[in-house]
Amino acid sequence: MTLSVMWFRRDFRLQDNTALYHAINEAQYRKEPLLFMYHLDPKFTGNDTPNHRFFFDALNQFIKNCEAKGILVHVFEGTWKDAFSQLLDHFPEMTSLYFNKDEVGEGQKRDKEVERYLSRRNIRVCSYEDYNIHHANEVKKLDNSIYKVFTPYFKKWLALPKKEPRIVSRETTQYNLIKNEELYNKGMKTLSRITNSMPASVILPQEDNALELLQSFLEEKVDHYDRFRDLPAVDGTSRLSVHLRTGTLSARTVLYYIQEKQQKSYSTGMDTFIKELAWRDFYNMIHHHFPESKTKEIDAKYQQLDWNNDEFLLQKWKEGKTGFPIVDAGMRQLIQEGWMHNRIRMITASFLTKDLLMDWRLGELYFEEMLHDYDESSNIGGWQWAASVGTDAVPYFRVFNPITQSTRFDHGGEYIKKYVPELRSVPETYIHEPWKMNIADQEKADCKIGRDYPEPIVDHSLQRKRAIQMFKELK
Repeated sequence: MTLSVMWFRRDFRLQDNTALYHAINEAQYRKEPLLFMYHLDPKFTGNDTPNHRFFFDALNQFIKNCEAKGILVHVFEGTWKDAFSQLLDHFPEMTSLYFNKDEVGEGQKRDKEVERYLSRRNIRVCSYEDYNIHHANEVKKLDNSIYKVFTPYFKKWLALPKKEPRIVSRETTQYNLIKNEELYNKGMKTLSRITNSMPASVILPQEDNALELLQSFLEEKVDHYDRFRDLPAVDGTSRLSVHLRTGTLSARTVLYYIQEKQQKSYSTGMDTFIKELAWRDFYNMIHHHFPESKTKEIDAKYQQLDWNNDEFLLQKWKEGKTGFPIVDAGMRQLIQEGWMHNRIRMITASFLTKDLLMDWRLGELYFEEMLHDYDESSNIGGWQWAASVGTDAVPYFRVFNPITQSTRFDHGGEYIKKYVPELRSVPETYIHEPWKMNIADQEKADCKIGRDYPEPIVDHSLQRKRAIQMFKELK
């Protein structure tokens, strides 16, 4: 008897899952049993951060949802070599492995090592591109070089044909699945040891509610997306990022539903949202072709920047106690929710790198620890963009003014007051610059600057000049 294995990673869904689709169809064709597995790597299970706790709770939810459908996902613990040694000990008849491959980072290195290890044992390895709409080597110039600027990349991205979602029936998914209850129970015991209970306010991503959220977004928000997506006080974004990160929804499915809607009606909001999906692919491509970009600036001339290394300022930024209300609101939202509005991500990143003159890698690492929707390629790309050190980055002389940004995108201070409660009674006149209140205004607002809410930790106009000078010296 022979056996195929489907290896889940960050694709917690049973529909439009490329590797799963092929694993099921090919196992059926060969009349071969199929085993579902997940590998818990100590490199990740040992990281006790909000990001990792959320991810493993989402994994736990996925496995339990599968169990309710009569599908068992067997969990193996240890290094990848430990996991596959255990797998082969239990199932020496294994002949094929299916998975959706990683194109970047540690995952890409692991995939290559696993493929070599199994190929030496004459086990067929079938890996598929699934995480993005277009992958790292699909969107290229005529000379086969990659785009480093988004606009021409997007033009080419739009012109390429798009794959449709791959659907399998529930009955087909369950056909000839192996269920080793002893192995399954052992894996679930291991997983429950790792997972922590999440606060009741956190809703774990699931495949069914991902589709419901997508439908709701398309019916109620997408037509106004271009107008409202930058306003953090308005519920104008899709909130699909955590589903794309955990794979409870595929980017292909998202695009497919939008394009279906476009055939019946049209709005500039749809175009804007599709562009966001392309940005995700763009940053994946950049990260693939610049594999050191998590620790090294893509623009080589900025690799010698003399960043500030003030732990006190870094901690104030993390805590949301900088004295700049829009920055503090964003950082506190991150702590409370494990999520931050995208416009605010740009503002807080610019503040760390251009106002505090601190290394973008410190911010990227903190977001990695805190964000439930952390996507390595997009996060690196966003931080290098904000710090003006990457490809297609904001010019170094264009420095976000946190007060101007706050006035423009949170004019009435609704977002600020939601996350910075000590400013809730501050009048609109001062909500973006509370330090300008006189003593009488502070007493009336029950907010004494320097006691209830901090004074600005830096002078923005002065720091802007310093930031520009720091970059000029390297040009």
